[in-house]
Amino acid sequence: MHDTYTLMRAFADSWALLILFAFFVGAFLWVWRPGSRPLHDDAARSIFRETAGPPRLTHLDCDKRRADTAKEGL
Repeated sequence: MHDTYTLMRAFADSWALLILFAFFVGAFLWVWRPGSRPLHDDAARSIFRETAGPPRLTHLDCDKRRADTAKEGL
């Protein structure tokens, strides 16, 4: 009778490898199926919805920050 390690290793070397490969191929085909592009584009842009975005700094803002930092340092 085989010990547990040998039995599990034989399973991993054969059937588990085949099952995981089939899962990988299935996931790959699911992502690249026709018609899925709009869903992926929507998911990619979802983090930008309902946000104003980062504040935009102008050169005047940067100059004012430098002046304020210089005053604090003195």
